[in-house]
Amino acid sequence: MRLRSHYAATAKTISRLTGRPGTFLLAVGVIVVWIVTGPLFDYSDTWQLVINTGTTIVTFLMVFLIQNTQNRDTAAIQLKLDELIRATKGAHNAVLDLEELDERSLEEFRGRYETLARLARARLAEGEEDTDTPEPATAETPPR
Repeated sequence: MRLRSHYAATAKTISRLTGRPGTFLLAVGVIVVWIVTGPLFDYSDTWQLVINTGTTIVTFLMVFLIQNTQNRDTAAIQLKLDELIRATKGAHNAVLDLEELDERSLEEFRGRYETLARLARARLAEGEEDTDTPEPATAETPPR
């Protein structure tokens, strides 16, 4: 567990640093230096191998850092959306944590919401409002 939290903290720090304009300019500078040194090394295979190896290593490592950052951000966004659904009166708690469902169940939910959207657009085209909830009318929500 300690290794995981250390990795997450390191990945977060490196992601922040590599996303800065100065880091981009540093990378551009390295490329410019490499291009300028081409004639000094007669554009040799070794000269080309240096940049190829360097960029391959950086790319390989960045894939893992970017994926870690995306996973963390996606999880945080999902939790925030789940909280908004949970806290909204009239919202369906069944849609909490949808990202964990299998593809078939997810498609069933998608179909329900596509139908709701289609019906709402039709009502809107007829000059009606589309801000209702799909629950049956109760004392709190009168029928339309």
